[in-house]
Amino acid sequence: MKKDIDFGLLLLRVVIGGLMLFHGVAKLSNLDGIKNMLIEAGLPEMIAYGVYITELIAPVLIIIGFKTRLASLVFFIGMITALALAHSEHLFAISKTGGLEIELLLLYAFGGMVLFFTGSGRYAVTSSNNWD
Repeated sequence: MKKDIDFGLLLLRVVIGGLMLFHGVAKLSNLDGIKNMLIEAGLPEMIAYGVYITELIAPVLIIIGFKTRLASLVFFIGMITALALAHSEHLFAISKTGGLEIELLLLYAFGGMVLFFTGSGRYAVTSSNNWD
């Protein structure tokens, strides 16, 4: 069977971006929990709107393959920020099923990092720019 790296990158983009969109859409109606968490951390609550960049805009750009490397970097930074602010107490916690408590967050973050290093592949809206 012939390897198709470009199709693999498309599949990775659609899965990472598509699944994260569910999280972003769920936050469209309510950011109160995130705002409260930021206030408790001594940060301005306005930063909560960055969730829309990380969980809505960046995933859409990743899915369609527009400035994928840049969108993936923003996505990765957002995931690491979420890890630091909301999940740091679970960093080494093991779930009931034996995996890390934060494994989903890590899969999102490092899936984004893979796309940062590889780019979007051939099946993308744009693929000729350094940030694609």
